[in-house]
Amino acid sequence: MKIAIMGKIHSDGPEILKKNNIENFEINDFEENYLINKLCDVDGIVIRTANLTSKILSKCENLKIVSRHGVGYDNVDSNYLKKNGIPLAITGTSNAVSVAEHVMTMFLYLTKNINLSNNLVKSGNFKKKSELPDFFELYKKKILILGFGRIGQELAKRCLGFDMEVYIYDPFVSKNIIIEKNCFPINKEEGLEIADYISIHMPLNNSTKNFLSFTEFDLVKKNLIVVNTARGGIINEEALLEAIKKNKIKGAGIDVFENEPPRQKHPFFELENILLTPHNAALTLECRKRMSVESCTNVINYLVNKKKLNKTNIVNLEI
Repeated sequence: MKIAIMGKIHSDGPEILKKNNIENFEINDFEENYLINKLCDVDGIVIRTANLTSKILSKCENLKIVSRHGVGYDNVDSNYLKKNGIPLAITGTSNAVSVAEHVMTMFLYLTKNINLSNNLVKSGNFKKKSELPDFFELYKKKILILGFGRIGQELAKRCLGFDMEVYIYDPFVSKNIIIEKNCFPINKEEGLEIADYISIHMPLNNSTKNFLSFTEFDLVKKNLIVVNTARGGIINEEALLEAIKKNKIKGAGIDVFENEPPRQKHPFFELENILLTPHNAALTLECRKRMSVESCTNVINYLVNKKKLNKTNIVNLEI
């Protein structure tokens, strides 16, 4: 068996492939013709962020599984895989903690005006702390979590630890499950109207594209802080820009962009109350190790011992 690893991953994953006597090699050149040549005879692909198109996949004559190093898979032509009976796996148990901690970091940074306090001290103006704008507690504040999968649930636990009121919008999760987790189910419009914080944990698809746009930002409180660590495009960037500039909301934390990397001189770069990170919410060392191991284990279990396969990691399980 032969496995291609598209993009550099932590060595723990390839080591597992090696221990199972599975040949593997790394690819860092993602030019289409090169990929067609290198992938033509592989049994499995582990992929990070490169694009895997139907044209490339159609030339992979031995392909039996694609395993995504992460949970989003919009860089893979999942329709082609479904039509051709090839499973698409994700690392569903690996990144929830890291992403949830990243969200909490953004909440605290923006709520506490950490950057302003830091700048004050470093500029020699320690005694002018009374001139800083107001900052706040998370205690008793209302958070709306959009999407209640593994990441949403990990975030909810941390918010409950701060004694926040946690509201959930997810039409695909039963109200009983939400209530069992000490959270409150709520519809989208009501959630937007009451939220002090919003965090997005949905996939990007036709129904979630521009899920927060001009109409939604007209409903929210002026003290709102919104964080997106899911996918760019779920928040309409022009609408968010307007909401910030017109003081419709307090601030935003953005880890993902409609186009990555964002263009030079992106208008977000000029705003003090937008905190930006380079799509790295899940890239703690611990998480990179887990994703590497889980993405490779998905391949091993599917090819060698399907009884051990974590079926909840298979996106197109119906095949």
